[in-house]
Amino acid sequence: MEEKKIDTKSIIGFVLIFGILLFMMWQNQPTPEELAEKEKQEQVAKQKEAAKQELTSVKEAEQISEQLPENDSLKTLALQNKLGAFAYGANAKEELITVENEVLSLKFNTKGAYLAEVKLKKHTNFNDGNIFLVKDNNSSFNLNFGTTDNRILNTKDVNFAPKVFKNGENTIVSFKLNVSDSKFLEYKYVLKPNDYMLDFSINSIGLDQVINSSKEVDLEWTLKTISHDQSVSYENRYTRLTYSYDDGEIDKLSATGEDEEIEQDVKWLSFRQHFFSSILVADQPFNKMTLASRDLVKNEEIDTLFTKQYAAKSVLDLKSNNLASNFQLYFGPTDSKILSQYENDLEESIPYGWGIFGWINKFLFIPLFDLLSGFLPYGIAIIVMTVLIKLAMSFVQYKQYLSQMKMKILKPELDAIREKYKNNKLKAQQETMALQSKAGASPLAGCLPALIQMPVFYALFTFFPVAFALRQKKFLWADDLSSYDVVAELPFNIPLYGDHVSLFPILAAIAIFFYMKLTTGQQQMQAPQQEGMPDMTKIMKYMIYFAPIMMLIFFNNYASGLSLYYFISNLISIGILLVIKNLILDEDKILAKIEVNKSKPKKENRFQKKMKEMMEEAEKQKNLQNQKKK
Repeated sequence: MEEKKIDTKSIIGFVLIFGILLFMMWQNQPTPEELAEKEKQEQVAKQKEAAKQELTSVKEAEQISEQLPENDSLKTLALQNKLGAFAYGANAKEELITVENEVLSLKFNTKGAYLAEVKLKKHTNFNDGNIFLVKDNNSSFNLNFGTTDNRILNTKDVNFAPKVFKNGENTIVSFKLNVSDSKFLEYKYVLKPNDYMLDFSINSIGLDQVINSSKEVDLEWTLKTISHDQSVSYENRYTRLTYSYDDGEIDKLSATGEDEEIEQDVKWLSFRQHFFSSILVADQPFNKMTLASRDLVKNEEIDTLFTKQYAAKSVLDLKSNNLASNFQLYFGPTDSKILSQYENDLEESIPYGWGIFGWINKFLFIPLFDLLSGFLPYGIAIIVMTVLIKLAMSFVQYKQYLSQMKMKILKPELDAIREKYKNNKLKAQQETMALQSKAGASPLAGCLPALIQMPVFYALFTFFPVAFALRQKKFLWADDLSSYDVVAELPFNIPLYGDHVSLFPILAAIAIFFYMKLTTGQQQMQAPQQEGMPDMTKIMKYMIYFAPIMMLIFFNNYASGLSLYYFISNLISIGILLVIKNLILDEDKILAKIEVNKSKPKKENRFQKKMKEMMEEAEKQKNLQNQKKK
């Protein structure tokens, strides 16, 4: 048998070959740069694979699209997954389109096809800066709808193809989101010369196979109102969301905190920022609309940029699976002269007061002030208007003072009745009423004239703060009659009062003090204090000081035009009172007339008879109770 021997040469050969292979592998291993490039290629491959899996999430598609260069085929694929049928216009770029007329400067963003900036060219803020109603993403306009390929599209996230052209004197701005050359969603804006109102329409052509009719088309509009005045708190008080619904009814959301309402048949809504408004008017009322408002001013020393956050959401009607909605957009002054030029009663968005107070402003004070300010400086127009109002109301003041004087003359007899029936309060009251009725004097006669003046007082209180004509109009030391006047700046802020001193409220407070001093002394001489009733003498003594202090504190941040009115009004009231007291009314003649009235038989009206019967019945019941006790 042949002996097996180890082939050492073969073993050495295998070892050498193995060593050479190891050396070659070591030599050919990838560098760190090559490893990084390989890893990057693998990531791109994974992204492409993910994109090919029919992405329906807008966020995922956008993330992939943003990570890739413009010329990468995957970017187009990502946009197709994002837009679906609307990817036909995916190459549209985001840019700003600027158009102007005499009063507005507008910038539209192709992304979302809505206004990125609205500037009012003829108005400035309290620092002489530009007035912007829309700027720096404070506003958003969006359509949200489903498509037949199970996507959800938000128009605010996609780029439209713009086109600007002239149609006569009008400037047309068209934005299209295309499915094809003949099928698209279009926003169209029409800007007319020297006009704050834009025509705005939303239309879809040939999208009946694209828009999912089983899902609602939501219209969403939001706006954060930009502060323009020197007093944020005062401005914010008159910044409210107002709307018209149910064929002309006007309502508004709360001026403080958060508020939300769902209304039917909304015709228009106004995102009002005190003296300026952004208004959306629908050609056909919205069937149902959700309206929301949130107060952004928590601390007026810190929150000085924005005042309110507004939001409106509604559903647009689909007609044959296509959209066809016409609107108007107003961006301009909250000025009755301008708003009254348009249809739909847009001037009702101005808070002139409800009921009779609003009527007095609309049909009396606004026309009167417009007439006077047409040929007089605005401060002088306020003074002349105040004089005319006080003269017209002087007969009321005359009746009030005449009643007070009659009560003063009767006071000795009334005191005697009280003393005579001091143990029978009911009888004393009956005799008091009988004497007052015969003499033709009654405490109510002094109260009624004051009540008559209340509607006028409140109407003017609501008129001056919202009178656009007073904005930035100077008078004496006041730089702006629609805002507070400043004669001294304080180095600190006093709660309720502020960080400044206004002179017109001080003058008005002084005038109120002297007027109340004159009238209160007369009122204290009226009927004696009745048991169980509050001591009016003490109350009036306190009111002499309380009312001026309230004027001084709370009106320090109000419109100086309003404080000017109250100052002049009370000065005139003092003058009228002195004239009536010293030149018109004669106490001896009044006394003689009272005696004549007392001698005449007094015919009682139904009310007096009823009151007398009730008091007599009450006295009988009291006598019966006393007899039972005995």
